[in-house]
Amino acid sequence: MTSSSAPHILGIGGSLRAGSQSERALRIALAGAEEAGARTQAITGNDLAFPFYDSALVERTPEAERFIEAVRAADGLIIVSPGYHGALSGLIKNALDYIEDLRPDTRPYLEGRGVGLVAVAYGWQAAVTTLDQLRTIAHALRGWPTPLGGSVNSAEVKFDEAGGASDEKVVGTLRLIGQHVTEFARARQA
Repeated sequence: MTSSSAPHILGIGGSLRAGSQSERALRIALAGAEEAGARTQAITGNDLAFPFYDSALVERTPEAERFIEAVRAADGLIIVSPGYHGALSGLIKNALDYIEDLRPDTRPYLEGRGVGLVAVAYGWQAAVTTLDQLRTIAHALRGWPTPLGGSVNSAEVKFDEAGGASDEKVVGTLRLIGQHVTEFARARQA
């Protein structure tokens, strides 16, 4: 990344259901990154449906290769997972496992990149525990989780197709997470 280029922020999230609450939350966070001057890209839903990660296999599906290249090129990431039974979804966990392929890179894993994290679940317990797990994974991958994370209780907050939500405070928090990731990427750029 050059000092004059806009940071590239990659959004990862959602579920296999198109337009899911977690995917809509991701879109709002990416809008915040764009407002802060970033170029954004989202990989969601079926585009994350890779075979189970196996480090012993050298071959990757074209979808997994595109994902790995997108992570490699990103200056920052926003990861949004639904909370299933108190944990992140298998879809998101499996995609994050593929980041192991970046281990031998000059910039391994998520080294030096800001990572905004959001969990969306039907209930506070699952939303909070899922966010905690995402933070632990981001640390293990050498990412820098933003100080502000998002726990969204979808029993209380509903996202709409127009890019908003029933609670403006949640929208503001999600946008702020995207802005923080962009600001971190700009600081690293300088």
